[in-house]
Amino acid sequence: MSDQSFNPFHAAQQQFDHAASLLDLDKATRELLRNPMREYHFSIPVKMDDGHVQVFRGFRVQHNDARGPIKGGIRFHPQETINAVRAMAMWLTWKTAVADLPLGGGKGGVVCDPHHLSLGEQERLCRGWVRQIFRDIGPDIDIPAPDLMTNSQHMLWMLDEYEVMSGGHFPGSFTGKPVGMGGSLGRTEATGYGIIITIREALKELQLSPEKTTASLQGFGNVSRYAIELYEQLGGVVTCVSSWSQPHKKSFSFRKANGIQLDELLTITDSFGGIHADKARDLGYEVLDGEAWLEQEVDILIPAAMENQITGKNVGLIKPSVKILAEGANGPTTPEAAIQIGQRNIFTIPDFLANAGGVTCSYFEQVQSAMNYYWEKEEVLSKLDVKMTSAYIAVSDFAQQNNLSLREAAYVISVDRVARACHDRGWV
Repeated sequence: MSDQSFNPFHAAQQQFDHAASLLDLDKATRELLRNPMREYHFSIPVKMDDGHVQVFRGFRVQHNDARGPIKGGIRFHPQETINAVRAMAMWLTWKTAVADLPLGGGKGGVVCDPHHLSLGEQERLCRGWVRQIFRDIGPDIDIPAPDLMTNSQHMLWMLDEYEVMSGGHFPGSFTGKPVGMGGSLGRTEATGYGIIITIREALKELQLSPEKTTASLQGFGNVSRYAIELYEQLGGVVTCVSSWSQPHKKSFSFRKANGIQLDELLTITDSFGGIHADKARDLGYEVLDGEAWLEQEVDILIPAAMENQITGKNVGLIKPSVKILAEGANGPTTPEAAIQIGQRNIFTIPDFLANAGGVTCSYFEQVQSAMNYYWEKEEVLSKLDVKMTSAYIAVSDFAQQNNLSLREAAYVISVDRVARACHDRGWV
């Protein structure tokens, strides 16, 4: 479980500082890039179904827009903090840069638990969020998207509120919208598929066949499900997945030695990705502790839930069999744990490379919205494969040429691209 005293923004700054040292960045550029350019804190009053008004805390952080408009998701979570939002905004800057997208990085959040909100309350919260930040978002400024516990319906409510306030149609103001309402085919699959595309390329590099590998994943939301789907299409077997079980108010790991059944688990999963533990047991799954996903005898580990999940305290649980760690979530590995993982020569695909499929397809959606012309699903996924593969190969080649880890290489490439944009604009 997450350590509540852990500050993800300090971890993000620590990672940046290392890259800045490798690049020998000047002082002004370091100071500009290690902090957000802008951030917004606001209160969102929402009239609840019983008539009383509840005030929610909301955030939007715009880390850097030197390479283009801000891009980044909005999270609904009861433990959301401004430092987590700051960290993810910074990671989004590096993510868009490493994928070579003409965008900057940002993130938004609301401190709430949507499990305990009706659809009407969620809609009013979404519209309230837009009203607070309306002047500082838009297709040429900042384009939000769904993230943890937000979905296409939330984005459509937000888009509608934005268009009501602006008096026109601006479908490129938000991405992750429903297909048929300005959304892109393939967007749902994009993050999970992107993770597996990078794993596929890593397996080639390590001279391993996908069909001879096994994997364990943390999380059973949208990202994890589609990662499992594509990984199984490549011939791999997922033996364990972890998830929050809402009836029990805790997380569990669900294991089947011969492979979990994705379609079967989806029948006992709620809309937020929570698997019902008792029903899983009835289907023949071993129901284990929430951290058990980390200590499986598998070849590949994919943390695809939240930040700060692999720490100095639990990194020792990782078995010697593990060859690849693919960071599907943002910031799932603390710097302390990353050092130990590096010492064990576990091949790590860093988060902002591994999970860049989501923002890449969000960019595709933005382009399609601007053109008012939408591509077929096969075209979207084909373009995604090309982008993710080329990004991986560029990072891998740079790492080998400069004797760096994949994480260091990804950071150096992305930070250098953003720093150059800041210099070229004359900011520093």
